[in-house]
Amino acid sequence: MEAAIKQVQGTAAEPFESPWSTTVGRSIRDKVVDLVPMLRETALEGEKLGALAPEAVKALSEAGVFRLTLPSDFGGLALGARDTVEIITEVSRGDGAAGWTAFVAGGLRNMLTFPDQAVKEIFSDVANWHGPIAAGASIFATKVGEARKVDGGYMVSGFWHFGSGCKHAKWLGVGCDYDLPSGGKGRGMAILERDQVEIIDNWHVMGLKASSSNSLTVKAEAFCPEHRFMDMMEFPQRMDEARYRYSGFASKFDGRGLMLLTNLSVIAIVLGMAKGTLEVFIDMAKKQKPFNLPYERVADMASTQVAAAKAHGAIRASEAVVLASADLLDQYASEGREIPADVEQSVVMEAVWAGHALDDVVGMLQRTIGSATAWETNPIQRFARDIRVALLHGAIRLEPMAEIYGRHLLGVEPFPMFGGGLPDPTAIHKP
Repeated sequence: MEAAIKQVQGTAAEPFESPWSTTVGRSIRDKVVDLVPMLRETALEGEKLGALAPEAVKALSEAGVFRLTLPSDFGGLALGARDTVEIITEVSRGDGAAGWTAFVAGGLRNMLTFPDQAVKEIFSDVANWHGPIAAGASIFATKVGEARKVDGGYMVSGFWHFGSGCKHAKWLGVGCDYDLPSGGKGRGMAILERDQVEIIDNWHVMGLKASSSNSLTVKAEAFCPEHRFMDMMEFPQRMDEARYRYSGFASKFDGRGLMLLTNLSVIAIVLGMAKGTLEVFIDMAKKQKPFNLPYERVADMASTQVAAAKAHGAIRASEAVVLASADLLDQYASEGREIPADVEQSVVMEAVWAGHALDDVVGMLQRTIGSATAWETNPIQRFARDIRVALLHGAIRLEPMAEIYGRHLLGVEPFPMFGGGLPDPTAIHKP
């Protein structure tokens, strides 16, 4: 397997070293490369657990993977987009669910917009915590829980879906509707301690099984103090203020930059799994004999050679898209510029296209190598399932994103990104 990995990595010039790539980021990336065999080995255990295997969580934590974008104020690495997507790609080359958990750990910077008291409570122990320190569920969703105002805070109850990383987290953020003192409904986010929330064992799915994206519930009301509750109408302003509140490069991204890093991180997960698929494919092709053609090895078949070359080309092209977009985000952040809406839409469309192209590549490789990939111990079948589920995420579904950008290209007023999944500011805060 290691020989196959080296061969794939050496089949052309390596991706260019970016001016936004840092010594710290490259160091963590190299540490993760050494963890890839272990991540593949423990992935099946993770699927059975419905969460990452303890060995994987410990190793990734010690490598710093769950602190990539956390401000240095709290012991984080505060890395930019280029470093982040490169590291997540390498994690996912071993196991997509591990890459997803790394992405989740870096994607909850919305908690950094809370008052200092809350932020210190949540992130003060991050250096000693194995796994993501916090997870979220149904924060930006059409259906959320309920919050009731009481002295000193809110009583929270409800049911929330897709709490990725929840089994590893110490804190859980959830979305809530609540009554405003002036009348009408507001949308809020409450941060609860893990022991206040019940994790429902319902993440029984076809892929990303070890991402622990379970549902959460609070049946009897749980108290959330005032400093750990935020009205989401304040969120954009707080996100902007956070750029000047914390130390490190990761804090310099504007709201669109942070949302785009979410898109790129998910596509980086898919990219890593596509790379892993090609590595396993090459290893198998060199060892297996064809079922119905008179070649010594599957690798001697013309169809195998064509599939490998096409896969390599698609992977490298997709990687170029992801890395160029990451560099663009870093450049905007470095210059303190806001990312325009049309740039946002273009970056999303190109990244989403790349991800779906990689899904086709993995399917082609699995069909070419055959039924030996069907065993649950074979990484290719897991990569294929995990990629399909990752691409079902609302932020990177091809057709909706294509409609949004297609409207822009054709001069039709475009919809805002994620316009259907976020509360309409004109429809809330009204009596």
